[in-house]
Amino acid sequence: MSLELDVTPALEAALGGGGEMAEAFLEDSSSLMVVIDNAKVEKVLGGQDLGVGLRLIKDLRTSYAFGNQLRAQALVALASDIAAERDAAPGRLHSFAPIAPGLAPAIVKPPIGVETARKVEMARAAEAAARAVDNRVRQVRVIYLERTQRVRVVNSLGVDARDERTQVLMAIHCVAAEGAVLQTGYESIGGLCGLELFDDQPPEQAALRAARQAVMMLAAQPAPGGSMAVVLHSAAGGTMIHEAVGHGLEADIVLEGMSVYKDQVGRQVASPLITVIDDGSLAGKRGSAGFDDEGVPTGRNVLIAGGVLKGYLHDRLSAMKMNARPTGNGRRENYRQRPIPRMTNTFIAPGHDDPEAIIADTPHGLLVKKMGGGQVNTTNGDFVFEVAEGYLIENGRVGRPVRGATLTGNGPKVLMDIDRVANDLGFGIGTCGKEGQGSPVADAQPTLRIPSIVVGGRQG
Repeated sequence: MSLELDVTPALEAALGGGGEMAEAFLEDSSSLMVVIDNAKVEKVLGGQDLGVGLRLIKDLRTSYAFGNQLRAQALVALASDIAAERDAAPGRLHSFAPIAPGLAPAIVKPPIGVETARKVEMARAAEAAARAVDNRVRQVRVIYLERTQRVRVVNSLGVDARDERTQVLMAIHCVAAEGAVLQTGYESIGGLCGLELFDDQPPEQAALRAARQAVMMLAAQPAPGGSMAVVLHSAAGGTMIHEAVGHGLEADIVLEGMSVYKDQVGRQVASPLITVIDDGSLAGKRGSAGFDDEGVPTGRNVLIAGGVLKGYLHDRLSAMKMNARPTGNGRRENYRQRPIPRMTNTFIAPGHDDPEAIIADTPHGLLVKKMGGGQVNTTNGDFVFEVAEGYLIENGRVGRPVRGATLTGNGPKVLMDIDRVANDLGFGIGTCGKEGQGSPVADAQPTLRIPSIVVGGRQG
């Protein structure tokens, strides 16, 4: 099936009863997943999916339908299902005009052209490397994922945008055991790229890091509790900024009254040292694309500048509701889903401090090198995060590793309290879930210091 069919009749049918916008999202995607667990090939799953999603926005409300029949007649029938009652003049269909993408990815080694056996071999090599680190490494699970997605977005506003996205990811999870103590290590690498990713970041090296983390944490002591200074290392990625701040800046959450940042544009919401950016046009990053899933070019969106809130992340619908411009953040998992405001690559911009100087100037506290899972209440900004890898800071030096630590605080307060921001920047990657949809994302931060935050410890 081709994505190049004429969708104009379908858009006209959708607009038959009026509306602000009609849209067709056409998708052709292929994917592969390889799972190695305890030296055995557990899964090799591949597939292809084709389909179309049709959307009508009328009176700032959405009607949506999808199907996998990419034929003009079938699309017109599907569009008729979402058309409004004929209580208004038909909506207007604008002439199409070319739009430049925010990013033109250069895929050097497309994974589609490489045999599956080679990808299984790479995953096996990573698993073997992790297992060879120490005989206390008891379990290793390696997941290789690839996805190539061709999309075309056509809407009544005059957009006809095409994008091709290739994503590659390798994730390694290790469990180490000594007596009754179990500890884990995790590492993932990936992005908007092909297999050239592994030229610069060999899977075996990522596996070594995951295994060594698990083994090292076996000797870690229980973390102390109480209020103390916390230095978040750039190696921790931007989990905290993504979860504790980023979601609250997504415009649909703001419109629902569920964000602590509602009605705060133009106000000081963070330390003057803090600038927060979301940029879907960064080459090679996991959250990047040429266009979002509404045909809006991706780009750099400064959300907080010098501590002042500048704006929110918008899709087309939230932009209509708030009299704003779409920011290239309308994203959907596939053609079965309607787009919603989502982060892409979200990060705190680097500052001017030397990372080592920040640690040296901290007499006592906790250094966090890797974050774990957590929970965030976007309404008030309260959060609890687990620390996957942490070390005590003693007399300005990195001391012994500790385990079982949690960070408990409030996002806006933490942003206000940050008093040191380094000149480095470290990215993490993941798949962000929201309303049942998963989107590839990246997040990042420089090394920074929170002068006082509640650290929870546990025995074990």
